[in-house]
Amino acid sequence: MNIYWVYDLPIWLFGALTIAVTVAIALGGFYATRKWARRVHRDQHSHNDIVGFYLGAICLFYGITLGLLAVGTWQAYSELDSKVGEEASALATLYRNVSSFPDPKRAELQADLREYTRQVIDVAWPLQRRGIVPQNAAGTLEALQTHLASFEPTTEGQKTRYAETYREFDRIVELRRIRLKSVVAGLPMPLWSVVLVGAFLNIAVTWFFDMRSHSMHFWMTIMFSGLLGMLIFLLAAMDNPFRGDISVGPEAFELVYKQLMQPGK
Repeated sequence: MNIYWVYDLPIWLFGALTIAVTVAIALGGFYATRKWARRVHRDQHSHNDIVGFYLGAICLFYGITLGLLAVGTWQAYSELDSKVGEEASALATLYRNVSSFPDPKRAELQADLREYTRQVIDVAWPLQRRGIVPQNAAGTLEALQTHLASFEPTTEGQKTRYAETYREFDRIVELRRIRLKSVVAGLPMPLWSVVLVGAFLNIAVTWFFDMRSHSMHFWMTIMFSGLLGMLIFLLAAMDNPFRGDISVGPEAFELVYKQLMQPGK
């Protein structure tokens, strides 16, 4: 079953839906287990302290696990955002380098770079938002490499700039590979199973309490499950760095094109 449709929702609706599901599960179990819990607690609620001990232990282990996953997901998101910025910067440097080449090679390479940048912005990014690894710019890169390799520098200055240009081209290829690999990156299903099953177990332990105040137990269950829902939403929102409203966008490429490559600049 494809669950990635949730990333097409507005971010507030995605969060509200996640929290609503966890609260609904919690309240469903809460009402289904009330009679059973009262029968278990026959000795003046003497088992509540044991239930509290188990809940604290489970929350500790689950909280550590969820915290580590959240930190790792945020680091991966931040690193990818940085890599995308580096790719755009390398593209800008490459464009400046080829601008010092003599015509007609300069115009040819500049046109290749403008076409590549527009393909990344207009074609590649919408595909990445859908979880599809784009391959549309591969032909433009190959054409750029062919045109670059056909240039024969004649002066020492041109040879130096040509070597720098080729290094930047190789760097763009490497950073592009990292970006494309990240399109389908995310937490593997076994880890998501741990997150979801762990959340259910934490909620299920709260059903073992038997409180004199029904409303207190009711609202404590809602707040506890709502908090778990928010944490799961946070993890899910950052898990796919190119999907949803919390995602890495093409702004860095758009800025390079606008400030450097746009006709008339």
